[in-house]
Amino acid sequence: QAQVEESGGGLVQAGGSLRLSCTASGPTSEHYAMGWFRQGPGKAREFVSAITWDGIATRYADSVKVRFTIFRGNDKNTVDLQMNGLKPDATAVYYCAERSGFIGMGLCDRDYVDWGQGPQVAVSS
Repeated sequence: QAQVEESGGGLVQAGGSLRLSCTASGPTSEHYAMGWFRQGPGKAREFVSAITWDGIATRYADSVKVRFTIFRGNDKNTVDLQMNGLKPDATAVYYCAERSGFIGMGLCDRDYVDWGQGPQVAVSS
C-alpha cells in the first residue's frame, strides 16, 4: 500500500493559478497510473485528470481541459497538477490517488486504491 501526500492549494482570485504536488511513496509507485479528483461543497467527488505510469498519456475532465496540466516528475513518484485560469467553481478539496497495480489511467474514483488527504483550493470571484 502506498502513502500518498499532497501539497499546495490555498486561496486565489478568479483567473489566477495554483500548482498542486503529489508524492506517492509505495515500493513500486513509479510503475502505476495516478489521478487527481476534487470534491466541491455539497458535490460528489469528480475526476479532474489522470496520467499513465510513464507520463506519456494524460486525460482531463472537459471542465478543465486546456487550463489544467498534469505531469509526472523524472522519478515518476511525483505528479503535479498545474491549474491556470481558475474559476470559482473550481473551489474544492483536491485529492491525489494512486492506481496501485495498474499502469493505465482510471476515470472513476473506484479505480484508485491509495488516496491522499486532499488540500483545499478556494477561488474567489
